[in-house]
Formats: sequence, C-alpha cells, structure tokens
Amino acid sequence: MEKEILSNANTGKATFIIKVLFRQNATWQGKIQWVEKNKTQNFRSDLEMLKLMDDALKISDNDEDDTAKWD
Repeated sequence: MEKEILSNANTGKATFIIKVLFRQNATWQGKIQWVEKNKTQNFRSDLEMLKLMDDALKISDNDEDDTAKWD
C-alpha cells in the first residue's frame, strides 16, 4: 500500500530560499522565495511556510483557510 501512495504522489520539484526573521510563539516567521517563479511571500508560522511549499508543488487540496497563497 505504501508503494501505491508513493506512485500517486506528485513528483514536481521546486527550489525555495527561506529566511527566518523571528522565532516567536514556538514557531518561525519570515520570508520564503520560490526561485523558479521569482516570487516572495511572507509566512507567519512554520506550518504556513510548509503550506506555501505544498501549494507551489500543486499538491494542496485547495483548503479554504486564512493562510498565505502564491496568488
């Protein structure tokens, strides 16, 4: 079953430059740059940073929430 999950995974690749500016409330705040698209976005938590990376790879389930997107 694990092989099935891996074979269905998106194999897209992206390069990110992450700049952590602050560490508050047990998480990171900073900027993430998507190198291939030359886009930069601020993030308020490490989870939001991971969601931005996920969104860039088009793996996201298009959840409606208040986290940042690459739009």
